[in-house]
Order: sequence, then C-alpha cells, then structure tokens
Amino acid sequence: MEIRIGIANSRELSFESNETADAVKTTIASALDSGAAYVTLTDAKGATYLVPTAGISFVEVGTDQSRRVGFVA
Repeated sequence: MEIRIGIANSRELSFESNETADAVKTTIASALDSGAAYVTLTDAKGATYLVPTAGISFVEVGTDQSRRVGFVA
C-alpha cells in the first residue's frame, strides 16, 4: 500500500509499505499521542524513515486492496 506524509516546510514523503493500513495508522497515532519526537516507518524494500512528528501536516494511507487490471464494461 502507498503511504504519503506531508512534512511542513519540506517536501512530501511517499513510499510503498507491506504493513496493513491499520498498523500504519496505529503507529502514527500512538507517536503523535505520546508526544514522541519522531515516528519510524519501514518501506517495502526495507528502508527506514524517521519522520519528525512536529512537522507532520498530513498522512494519507492507501488501501490494502490490490489494483485491478483490465477494462470495466
């Protein structure tokens, strides 16, 4: 699933993750609720991202559904 995070005074971070949408939401929400300085996320290739929670302007979490291929009549 694709994850997009807007970071204030910076760019947008976008990557693919193997985690479920609920797991990503829980990770980000708990970091924000606890007042953590940053949240740690891992992409599908194993790269790790440390995102400062103070700078998060939005988070968009894609769906767990795979894309359909073909035409719809």
